[in-house]
Amino acid sequence: MVKGSAMASSQIQGDRYDGAAEWYDERNAAPADANRDTLKDLLGPGGGLCLDLGCGTGQNLPALRGRGRRVIGLDFSVDQLGLARQRTVGGEALVQADAAVLPFADAVFDSVVAVWLSTDVDDFAAVLGEASRVLRPGGVLVHLGAHPCFCGPHTEGRADGGRIIHPTYRGAGWHPPAPWWREGGIRHRIGMRHLPLAELFNAFIGARLTITRVVEPSEEPIPWTLALRAEKR
Repeated sequence: MVKGSAMASSQIQGDRYDGAAEWYDERNAAPADANRDTLKDLLGPGGGLCLDLGCGTGQNLPALRGRGRRVIGLDFSVDQLGLARQRTVGGEALVQADAAVLPFADAVFDSVVAVWLSTDVDDFAAVLGEASRVLRPGGVLVHLGAHPCFCGPHTEGRADGGRIIHPTYRGAGWHPPAPWWREGGIRHRIGMRHLPLAELFNAFIGARLTITRVVEPSEEPIPWTLALRAEKR
């Protein structure tokens, strides 16, 4: 199954998490819990191999395992994988690699999950292309991440729950912290790549992944996250 060990560090910013893994694991615990039901619902029950792409500290490994799949976690950050190892069971494997240069053969995974990955990589289209390559025909990919329209470096939260969308929305790529970013938040410390909505959808189209379901999970009037289920044609 393993194709090689090449890594192109320019493609993923996982090394930004080295030295901050424990801090991130604590800060991300509540958001991960809030998104887990949506993740499990979109993935659905099933068997076979599941790739947790950008698994981070492994907070979703138990949920993916609980859906009946054999999980392999992949991340670029050594520190994050060190914490993820504590959440593995049995023969579950963790792999350090670049999400845009996956060290796996073609069509070996029945499902791929990418949670909050689009804001951490330089080229999300390349990442989806690789995810599609290692996914078998008919396989499922679940993406859950920042809502491009309402959650990003261009978004300023208001006290009344509203959002101010700054004209930097169309600026794809990495953004320096803006005055309206929450001090001490994950993105303020780690950084964030913005992916406009059209770029997100075009990445799926280019990877020959057919979107079959779209969810805006949130109890708030304006969603923070966007989740998609797609299938490989």
